[in-house]
Amino acid sequence: MKLPGLTTQIFIGLVAGVLVGWLFPAVGVALAPGSEVFLRLIKSIIAPLVFATLVVGIAGAGNMHAVGRLGLKSFIFFEVVTTFALFIGLFIVNVVQPGAGVHLTQTAATTTATELASKQQTLAEIITHVFPTSIIDSMARGDVLQIVVFSTLFAAAVSAVKAQPIVDFCQSLSEVMFKYTNYVMKLAPLGVAAAIAATIGQHGLGVLVSLGKLVGTLYLALGVCVVGVLIPCALIARVPIGRFLAASKEPMLIGFSTGSSEAALPKSLQNMEAIGVPRGIVSFVLPLGYTFNLVGTTLYLSLASVFIAQAAGINLPIQTQLLMLLTLMLTSKGVAAVPRASLVILAGTLSSFNLPLSGIALILGVDTIMDMGRTAINVLGNCLASAVMARWEGHSLDGKPVAGKETEALESQQPEEARELVLTK
Repeated sequence: MKLPGLTTQIFIGLVAGVLVGWLFPAVGVALAPGSEVFLRLIKSIIAPLVFATLVVGIAGAGNMHAVGRLGLKSFIFFEVVTTFALFIGLFIVNVVQPGAGVHLTQTAATTTATELASKQQTLAEIITHVFPTSIIDSMARGDVLQIVVFSTLFAAAVSAVKAQPIVDFCQSLSEVMFKYTNYVMKLAPLGVAAAIAATIGQHGLGVLVSLGKLVGTLYLALGVCVVGVLIPCALIARVPIGRFLAASKEPMLIGFSTGSSEAALPKSLQNMEAIGVPRGIVSFVLPLGYTFNLVGTTLYLSLASVFIAQAAGINLPIQTQLLMLLTLMLTSKGVAAVPRASLVILAGTLSSFNLPLSGIALILGVDTIMDMGRTAINVLGNCLASAVMARWEGHSLDGKPVAGKETEALESQQPEEARELVLTK
């Protein structure tokens, strides 16, 4: 009997987890270690995979000019998309008014919000955090941005001295890590089921009722962002929508179920390469996007900030809201550098505009449910960024360069696992 595909298995695990967490909450909570095991296995893939694929993509191409050009294009795309996401969050929350009628009260959890606000990073701290003091420490902590910076400089040095044995080693390492990823992905349905069962078992479905309007507003805004920003970007760049969605649905489901963008990174790398995004591009753009292109998180930050003002009965004039948006445009770029990052940025924003920190205590109960949605859109946005960059560099996303166009894009041989992954419309 042939087993259903991985996407179907993950969806079955998702539904089973919801049922177990709802009908047997104690069992759902007890399944939490299963989710943790899956996430640990996923995180063990990220550092060696990002390092190996970046070194092969950059040093193998031997063209640092292409790396610089790709980086500049990526940052332009990241800034445009996340700015649109902030405006959408601001627009939707003002139209729907989810905080109207909600009354903030001081609770014990307000102390947690105050602690989060104290962790807000300065611009200088965000900049210095980018550069690692020890790559071993960065890999141990799973700091993707520091790994990208080190790997890029290391690859440049490898290219300069023409150290082909190191390139060959990294090529073999990347092949091994893709095979390792395939092994771990076989556990994805079980990991997803355990994660969602633990979430529902701990918080219950009732948590959606009290703040259901906030959760619904966020998901509405995320849907508008996909339809109004991400899909037009794909159409303008002439990304093949069918193949792209087929490649991104598994990483999105993993991100949604676990609430972890990191959990979806290995599968995102593999699937984007399978539809024709060159390894050098996908291994550079995707990890970079985990700090600078968190579309769902930036949208959530603008929406949640105004929601708390509404719940506190504070009327924010439009100029104040635009100033808040400008602040979030800057602070959200360091969102991946600290634990509980989105809440830290939110707490810092509330403090800057004299809004009550007790608002964070209000939304903590449903933050897990909202985190699932914004994580899925983060994953989709980063997958799209790699596809758009590939098209911008002249690739057709069918595994062949676009006819009639010259490109210095980063290219390397696809792994066997990616070639075997056939994605069709």
